[in-house]
Amino acid sequence: QVQLVESGGGSVQAGGSLRLSCAASGYTGGYSFSWYAMGWFRQAPGKEREGVARVNTDDSTVYAESAEGRFTISRDNAKNTLYLQMNSLKPEDTAMYYCAADNRPFRRLYGSSWSSLDEYNFWGQGTQVTVSS
Repeated sequence: QVQLVESGGGSVQAGGSLRLSCAASGYTGGYSFSWYAMGWFRQAPGKEREGVARVNTDDSTVYAESAEGRFTISRDNAKNTLYLQMNSLKPEDTAMYYCAADNRPFRRLYGSSWSSLDEYNFWGQGTQVTVSS
């Protein structure tokens, strides 16, 4: 069973930076972490979970408009780890951040489908990010 564990959250002031990590394990039986696109999502209190960014197996990326230019998603397949570098943080970035694995290998998603929760079948427990003004 695939497990995803996020880390790196915390409390920062507006304008600060954080780097989130997501360690993946359980890719066995000939399956590989590198075969699956990965995404970062976030959920603020009282709001729906929303997509932040996605990195495909060819390292191509897509971002939510709110993250474009400030956040960078990346992956290290040798370490089975996903990252999210967040710069110029704003109070509205405050949320629980989750990583997720695509439910199909070697897939690209176009348009807004990349941020649909239904396209991901493994989720971490989340790491809290709090940005104060």
